[in-house]
Amino acid sequence: MTPEEQARRSKNMAAIKSKNTKPELIVRRWLWARGFRYRLNSPRLPGHPDLVLRKYRTCVFVNGCFWHGHHVDGQSVAAGSVCCKIPHTNREFWVKKITRNMQRDREEQRQLAAMGWHCITVWECELAPKKREQTLRSLAFTLNKIWLDDHRVMQGYAQQEEESMQMPMAAEDA
Repeated sequence: MTPEEQARRSKNMAAIKSKNTKPELIVRRWLWARGFRYRLNSPRLPGHPDLVLRKYRTCVFVNGCFWHGHHVDGQSVAAGSVCCKIPHTNREFWVKKITRNMQRDREEQRQLAAMGWHCITVWECELAPKKREQTLRSLAFTLNKIWLDDHRVMQGYAQQEEESMQMPMAAEDA
C-alpha cells in the first residue's frame, strides 16, 4: 500500500462515527414516532448502549455488521460473512479487532443482564429498506412483550385471592 493510499484509508476510517449513525437514527426516529421514549448512550451502563429504555429495562445496541462481526462465529472470523467482509489488506489486524469487539460486546451484555437489563441488538443489515419495517415492528413487539412480562399479575395469586373471598353474591341466598 502506498503512502497516499494509507493516508486516504486513515482519513476514511477516522471519519466513521460511533454515535448518531444512519442506522441508529432510523431506529430512534421510528421508536420515537411510536411513543417509545429513551435516553442516548448512557454513560452509567456498561458498553454505553445506543438507546436505553428505562420503562422497559432494556438497552438497544444498533451495531454495524463490519465492526461487530455480524453472522461471524468465533472460529471463522477470518472468513467473514455476507454482511461482514474482512479487508484483504492487514487482514490479521482486522480479524483481531473484530474478535475483540465481539468478545467485548458479549461481556457488556452479560454485565447488563446481571444488572437486570434486557439487551436487544439491531444489526445494520436488518435495516435495509426491504427488511426495515419487519425489523422495527419486531423490535416494538419485543419491547412490549418485555413490559407485559415484567408487569404481569401472577396467575396463581389472582386465583387464590378469588377462592379466599367466598362471600355470597348479592343475588344469592345467604
